Amino acid sequence: MSRRTTSSSRGRSAITGRFVMQSTVKRSPKTTVNESTKAKSKGKR
Repeated sequence: MSRRTTSSSRGRSAITGRFVMQSTVKRSPKTTVNESTKAKSKGKR
């Protein structure tokens, strides 16, 4: 079987460093950032 990797993005507040929802990122782009992460690979090794 082949391994599959997916990437996801999550929002983080630039002021507090806490994770925020994507709706918050869209609402206030000056104080939030989107972080793209690489998900763990799925499948047989």
